[in-house]
Amino acid sequence: MLRKLCNWLLYKCLGWKKEITVEFPDKFIICLAPHTSNWDFILGQLYSHAEGVKFNYLMKKEWFFWPMGWFFRKTGGIPVYRSKQMSLTDTLAETARMSEEFRLCITPEGTRKVNAEWKKGFYFVAYKAQIPILLYGVDYEKRLIQCTKSVMPTGDVERELPEIKQYFADFKGKHPDSFAI
Repeated sequence: MLRKLCNWLLYKCLGWKKEITVEFPDKFIICLAPHTSNWDFILGQLYSHAEGVKFNYLMKKEWFFWPMGWFFRKTGGIPVYRSKQMSLTDTLAETARMSEEFRLCITPEGTRKVNAEWKKGFYFVAYKAQIPILLYGVDYEKRLIQCTKSVMPTGDVERELPEIKQYFADFKGKHPDSFAI
C-alpha cells in the first residue's frame, strides 16, 4: 500500500521520471548529487518507498533530537558525530563486508551549500569494502532521477573523484546556485 502511494505521489502527482540502467547489487553505496535542499530527503524517501528498496543514509547528529531522532533512525538514518575522533569509514566498510546486504546513500558535498570540495568518505567506504558506487543524479529542472553509471573504486581517488564529479555536471538541484563540482 505504501509503495503504491509513494509511486503515485512521486511519478504521477509530482511528475518525476526515472532513468535507471544500473541494477541494485546486494551491497553498494549510492553517491547522490546535487544535494541543495532538505526537499532532497523527501524525494529520496518517496523514491525508496516507490521502488521498494530501503537505503540507509548519513545525517549529522544534530538532526537526531527527540522526536525526530526516532523518525530518522526508522527511515534508515545513521547519525554522524563529526566532533568525535573515530573512523566512520572503517566502521561502515567493516559493516558492509560482514553484511549480506548493504545499501547506503551518501551526499558527498556534505552540506546543502556550495562546496566543490566533496567529502571522500563514500569513496573510501566503497573501496575498503570492495563494493560499487552507484551514481544517482537528481535533476529538479527535468524532474529526473537518473543512475546510468556505477564505479568500482580502485583506490586512486585523485583520478576517480573528478570522473565521478563530472557525471553530475549537468544535473540541476532544487537550488542550482548551491551546487559545484
